[in-house]
Amino acid sequence: GLATLVSDLAQQVTTLLQTESRLLRAEMSEKISKAGAGAAEVLAGAICLLAALMVLLQALVIALASAGLGAGWSSLL
Repeated sequence: GLATLVSDLAQQVTTLLQTESRLLRAEMSEKISKAGAGAAEVLAGAICLLAALMVLLQALVIALASAGLGAGWSSLL
């Protein structure tokens, strides 16, 4: 009867909430993993950018020294 329907409804709602909770935890875990991977990629990019900047600055020092400015002054600029 009606009591059985209400009991089944309560059980199904409980099961649904538990399932949704597990799904939410799984999705959040996946998003956190992706964010961590993204952060690692950004860090790797920053390291490469820093290395490229150092090479560019060294090339500028060499160019200034070759243009007649002393090596010491070129390094200071």
